[in-house]
Amino acid sequence: MATTKEFHDYVVGNLQRVGDVTTRKMMGEYCVYFQGKLIGDICDNCLFLKPTETVLRLLPEADRDYPYEGSKTQMVIVEDVENEALMAEILQEMYKELPEPKKKAKKG
Repeated sequence: MATTKEFHDYVVGNLQRVGDVTTRKMMGEYCVYFQGKLIGDICDNCLFLKPTETVLRLLPEADRDYPYEGSKTQMVIVEDVENEALMAEILQEMYKELPEPKKKAKKG
């Protein structure tokens, strides 16, 4: 089941209250970026975050699942995307833990 536009807009609207959040559509689902770094996915009308130390510490009781068939990484399902203070802390701390995006090689 692909994510609905309404759910995508709901999640992104809540996350954008805490910072620069963008998405990129991939086969009916979305990759989610915070300040240019990939932090998770929106799949099957669920927000999945990478299981960084911060996410595991701040969401210890959250369910975990694979965001899509064939995924190699079990991710954390976020239920309380409306909790602005919690999401701000998670995203800001995740940003510090995640690697910088890889530079794309110039074609030529």
